[in-house]
Amino acid sequence: MSPLRRPTGGRAAGRLAAGLGAVFLTLAVSAPAEAAGYRYWSFWENQGRAWGYATQGPATARPADGDVIGFRFAVSKDSSDASRPTTAPDFASVCKGVEKKDGTKRVAVVVDFGGPADAPPGETPPKPVLRTACPEVREDATAAEALAAVAKPLRYDGNALLCGIAGYPAKGCGEQVALPEEQPGGTAKPSATASASGTSTGTDAGTGTGTAPGSDSDGPSVGLVVGGAAVVLLGTAGVVRARRRRG
Repeated sequence: MSPLRRPTGGRAAGRLAAGLGAVFLTLAVSAPAEAAGYRYWSFWENQGRAWGYATQGPATARPADGDVIGFRFAVSKDSSDASRPTTAPDFASVCKGVEKKDGTKRVAVVVDFGGPADAPPGETPPKPVLRTACPEVREDATAAEALAAVAKPLRYDGNALLCGIAGYPAKGCGEQVALPEEQPGGTAKPSATASASGTSTGTDAGTGTGTAPGSDSDGPSVGLVVGGAAVVLLGTAGVVRARRRRG
């Protein structure tokens, strides 16, 4: 059996290009993914015995007598990732013993202040963390008015985004938060605030949802790695062509 010969000329360069391509593609796949979320109050409405993310903000939503509205403070990437209130929407339980009066409606209100991991730096969720109430409000009252009847003070920003309920949190509104680590169970661990308040792109007061931009990362981005691979491969191809001409 003849000994293996060292590849020369175009074949060597071609193999080098293939090897470099594989290395860069591996780096691109393993590059850390960027993720970001927002710290805000989300707004929920009952859909039977389950929570559904509200399609409009509490300033315009007008619940009917017998409806349940919920508010949850948490860090979420978007509406599909938002944390629901930790109790089911149960009008009968919350409004037990409250009789409807003429010209009014009963709205069950659930406020969930979230956990310590969702709290802004230097703040802790109020206790009890979960509160329920059954205000009687006028028949055309909005969800925001029902909330204000039982959970003052409320705090809004200049864009009518609901920033605080019952004084929590004391400051900030919809801050962008980096989510660098995936914890067991698929939940992300929030880190330091990445931008000033007002970055949330909710369409109405209290929704606070939107497409979260990628946060900064210490590792290379996929685009940078793939771009570098393309430059190296193009340069290697040029070397191959030059050698072929000389040959």
